[in-house]
Amino acid sequence: MAAALLPGTRITFSGAWQQVRGPVIVPLLRASVLLCVAMSAMLLAEKVYMAVVVLALRLLGRRPELQYRWEPMRDGDDPELGSAAYPMVLVQIPMYNEREVYQLSIGAACGLSWPSDRIIVQVLDDSTDPVVKELVQVECQRWARKGVNIKYETRNNRRGYKAGALKEAMKHGYVKDCDLVAIFDADFQPEPDFLSRSVPFLVHNPDIALVQARWKFVNADECLMTRMQEMSLDYHFKVEQEVGSSTYAFFGFNGTAGVWRISALNEAGGWKDRTTVEDMDLAVRASLKGWKFVYLGDLKVKNELPSTFKAFRYQQHRWSCGPANLFRKMVMEIIRNKKVTLWKKIHVVYNFFFLRKVVAHIVTFVFYCLVIPATVLVPEVEVPKWGCVYIPAIITLLSVVGTPRSVHLVIFWALFENVMSLHRAKATFIGLLEAHTVNEWVVTEKLGDTVKTKMPSKALKKLRIGIGERLHLWELGVAAYLFICGCYSISFGNNHYFIFLLMQSIAFFIVGVGYVGTFVTQ
Repeated sequence: MAAALLPGTRITFSGAWQQVRGPVIVPLLRASVLLCVAMSAMLLAEKVYMAVVVLALRLLGRRPELQYRWEPMRDGDDPELGSAAYPMVLVQIPMYNEREVYQLSIGAACGLSWPSDRIIVQVLDDSTDPVVKELVQVECQRWARKGVNIKYETRNNRRGYKAGALKEAMKHGYVKDCDLVAIFDADFQPEPDFLSRSVPFLVHNPDIALVQARWKFVNADECLMTRMQEMSLDYHFKVEQEVGSSTYAFFGFNGTAGVWRISALNEAGGWKDRTTVEDMDLAVRASLKGWKFVYLGDLKVKNELPSTFKAFRYQQHRWSCGPANLFRKMVMEIIRNKKVTLWKKIHVVYNFFFLRKVVAHIVTFVFYCLVIPATVLVPEVEVPKWGCVYIPAIITLLSVVGTPRSVHLVIFWALFENVMSLHRAKATFIGLLEAHTVNEWVVTEKLGDTVKTKMPSKALKKLRIGIGERLHLWELGVAAYLFICGCYSISFGNNHYFIFLLMQSIAFFIVGVGYVGTFVTQ
């Protein structure tokens, strides 16, 4: 009797699918295609615009030193004045359990070329590991014995995370004598001439609030994942930051490797911990007060890229969720602002936030990993060739020009970016909707020389033991979906989508089983 019901049951399911497919699935999928193609075209226009601006800057030779007044720091005409001609600089190094890199950052900060009586190095240690805390304190004492004016500051709690630490640090009495504050994360190593090259912009241009340097990655060649990160971040610095600085004197502060005018920081309301992007929050508020920012592409600060997938994933969640949440909180404040021009408002709201922080993350995953595969299963819906081939190809090529040495990795980069778009899209929605993990903060793990000191045989042993801990179900689920769509395309499709679908499926599967990044033994 049960066997007799099976054919009827199959007919019922098939009939229900056909009833829903025509009036519901097809129109929704067509609308999704139109929306995604429109958003892709918006991104293409943005990429082309920025490429044109960068090309014009190169052809015209327009550099910050020519756009703003810049003169090297001197002791002044009066010999008795001496170092008083130099502004008082506070150098802050926030850190949290940074066992592997604390010596590098403290040593680099203490080695900055600046009059010793005009600089204070402030180490903000939120470490919860007592061993690390003691190591950092001993390192500070060692530099203090060498004559460096270094302060070791701790808190009883981690309220506000990095923003909370920076906010508390500004309350100390000796900070009142400082004019500028330079900020370096624990893995950043500025060159000795960092201040002498950046500070003159702030000294000679009273309307400038921030000077941002470029990041230089010391471990870009550690693994394929770090090469992919280098390609994305090179575009961010060489194109996005360059364009923002040269056109609207606005860009997002990167949270490190920058120098702030303390009066501008205070006028903007200081550090706030309402989002996980306290740096961007401060930059937007300062810009709305009328302050200008300068990006120096030829001033580079060495730092480390996250080389484990876990660290990179948490970082990308924070970098995607925070801006979306900040956009939600500040969009009306930006629109109502009276101190900045209409064009700058449009740039901040549309280009900086909406396109780069919302649309880019959502359309990458929804279009390439959900909608296009779905059209294989519903052949009535077609994606125009220019929308699924030409626009993505141009966007991809424009996005990798910042790293010429890695152009041959463009296909791997595109596949990996699509995989990471899963986490970025999810984090963007969490930020827009203010879900429960909106303020989740996990410090990006730095390895320093850890990987170099591990024995390969032990690492292999750890790999075999921990394979179950590295499974990522979201990636494996998307991999299965893409694989099914790819196989369906081979069997019943009349296009070549299966090439992309199967390649993307493999990329999701590789990440899903944790076979990406560096493996570190304990």
